[in-house]
Amino acid sequence: MEAAAQQIPPEAYVSFSAEIVPNTTESLLATMANIANQGIPKVYLLLSTPGGSVMHGMNLYNVLRAMPFHLVTHNVGNVDSIGNAVFLAGAERYSCPHSTFMFHGAGFDQFNGAPRLDEKYLAELTGNLLADQSRIGGVIEERTNLESAQIQALFREAQTKDATYAIGAGIVHEVKDVEIPPGAPVVSLVFQR
Repeated sequence: MEAAAQQIPPEAYVSFSAEIVPNTTESLLATMANIANQGIPKVYLLLSTPGGSVMHGMNLYNVLRAMPFHLVTHNVGNVDSIGNAVFLAGAERYSCPHSTFMFHGAGFDQFNGAPRLDEKYLAELTGNLLADQSRIGGVIEERTNLESAQIQALFREAQTKDATYAIGAGIVHEVKDVEIPPGAPVVSLVFQR
């Protein structure tokens, strides 16, 4: 008699509350790949992030959109900066009632060890900054109801918006609390400082 085939759960939940940097990005992608390899058809990404690296955030956005499962993103705290692009990877997007979204333009944190600041180097930095901002703005424009001028205003004014704004702007489809069914697989990514 053959052993009964292991039943694939209909959905899984992944909790990610961290900065978007190389090790957190790779951990999240590895977790999502493992879930994809199990054939789980629907994944809820419970997201709260202060943002981080544009390069890693765009990597997450593109890979998450390519995964073979239906991705639902749920803002469970703060989704800030490049975290907004990661959040927008969800085919369905939700926000808890007291969650927020913070937008600002791309920038550089420090110039430690930078070469002499001459015109050529500053032009290169400015070009890179504008390219990053254009990529993030493009994702927001494609995935929400916001137009380019509204996005640029959010970037210039470094604004934090609430869940009510997010639903009106098409960032989220609904404002609701997270509900994890009993017995559903839950993966909580934990990172050491």
